[in-house]
Amino acid sequence: MTGRLILAATPIGNADDASPRLREALATADVVAAEDTRRVRDLARRLDVTITGTVLAVHDHNERSRSEELVARASAGETVLLVSDAGMPTVSDPGFASVRAAIQAGVPVTTLPGPSAVLAALAVSGIATDKFVFEGFAPRKQGERVAALAEVAGLQRTLVFFESPRRLGEFLADAASALGGQRQAAVCRELTKTHEQVMRGTLAELASWAGSVEVLGEVVVVVEGRSAHAHTAQTFVDEVLERVAAGERLKEVAREVAQAGGVSARELYAAALNARSGSVRQES
Repeated sequence: MTGRLILAATPIGNADDASPRLREALATADVVAAEDTRRVRDLARRLDVTITGTVLAVHDHNERSRSEELVARASAGETVLLVSDAGMPTVSDPGFASVRAAIQAGVPVTTLPGPSAVLAALAVSGIATDKFVFEGFAPRKQGERVAALAEVAGLQRTLVFFESPRRLGEFLADAASALGGQRQAAVCRELTKTHEQVMRGTLAELASWAGSVEVLGEVVVVVEGRSAHAHTAQTFVDEVLERVAAGERLKEVAREVAQAGGVSARELYAAALNARSGSVRQES
């Protein structure tokens, strides 16, 4: 008998999105490895399914050690079903270490496709879907977050992020600064749930909205990529330097001009600073 590891997508909100194959797998798998055992049991209850196999917890803190057990059981002929709390395992969720271990051990790995917060948000965002990059969760610390956003500022493809509702306002404000406040974006909240909400607008508009309301639930942010015809930070350097020469502060002017021009405030500030330093050296 040949065992296998099955990666199964679970509902991201509405339990009725569960596929018939997921229901069958939950009922028949020898092992159900779940990010949260309480949640998978609750899901099974809502689906009117009885889990007959062993239920094991597999999360960020124990996956490396637990994957050895999962692979051993699959190698012995058992069917191991791996699920996360919502969506597909391994996508900003546990599962990658188990997949790698299974592949290295020669254990067949397959999937039960299903709900995806990334694809659902892309579909309803109204932003181009032909090319996109999934960035997962942005760093929690502002400095690291701004640096990470700056790295993708020049990509000419749609950007997709997961974000905590508690940090959404800070993230959008940093995104407006790093990517340009005029970029179109969509904040997709509680997808497929009763209180599903999609807010669309520029990054500057969405940052203002998020800073004035209490946001709850799971959040996906979709941001348009940089246009091939978009201005660059260098385009606005002369304007910034003229205003600075008239007495305004460089950092404040760079932020204001960048937001109006749809470019990265960080890049414009650095470009203006370099240009001003070069001018000073030439004069001296």
